[in-house]
Amino acid sequence: VQLQASGGGLVQAGGSLRLSCAASGLTFSYHVMGWFRQAPGKEREFVAAISWSGGSTDYSDSVTGRFTISRDNTRNTVYLQMNTLKPEDTAVYYCAAGRTPALAGSWSLVRSVGWYTYWGQGTQVTVSS
Repeated sequence: VQLQASGGGLVQAGGSLRLSCAASGLTFSYHVMGWFRQAPGKEREFVAAISWSGGSTDYSDSVTGRFTISRDNTRNTVYLQMNTLKPEDTAVYYCAAGRTPALAGSWSLVRSVGWYTYWGQGTQVTVSS
């Protein structure tokens, strides 16, 4: 299984970036997809998640209204559109995949780092003030 994240870069505060995560080696439409981020010296934190169909999404409070997660199951790709970026959004962003049946009806699990089975290598996002 490979999750290849891309689209990171350097942007000024108020700007936008779109991250992509291309998946291979797994049945993509079978998996919940999530985005997490980790800033230097901090723990990895939840950013957003999307259900297998795209019908359900979840966001952390810090990005609600600014970020949008989406997926294209025909392209095995999940996206994170990031608008109105702030310096505190600076981090390495990781995509992750978790098996839908493992939720067992507990959607809140998508916020947990430990619930996901597969992780990508990360892409750096730097927001300058």
